[in-house]
Amino acid sequence: MNETPSVGIFSLHGVRYQVTDVARAAAFYTDHLGFRVEHQQLPAFASVLLGDFRLLLSGPGASGSRPMAGGESQQPGGWNRVVLRVADLPARIDALKNGAVKFRNQVEAGPAGRQIQIEDPDGNPIELFEPAR
Repeated sequence: MNETPSVGIFSLHGVRYQVTDVARAAAFYTDHLGFRVEHQQLPAFASVLLGDFRLLLSGPGASGSRPMAGGESQQPGGWNRVVLRVADLPARIDALKNGAVKFRNQVEAGPAGRQIQIEDPDGNPIELFEPAR
């Protein structure tokens, strides 16, 4: 991608999730969701890839996990989430249930498709989305 001169931003580097155990989180994403480890600096940090998408996993010792200027600590969880596109949502749900993955909700359907939310071991949300055909 070309850099936009007015703002100096030229690409998306990744999405950062706060986690309490980096090795456990990396194993979750690789074992259950098909990511591969790009880089690990345990116990503080790992980056995992799914195609061109990079997920940055920051543990308590990572620079990306340090408290904000006002002293507020960064915590896992919330409602913003990574959305992963899947081809067969019911099959993915069955496979994840067999892997004892925590689900946040039931399948929701709308005009664009169907989705369900799961959580990584630290409560960070992941949405599995199957587009409408």
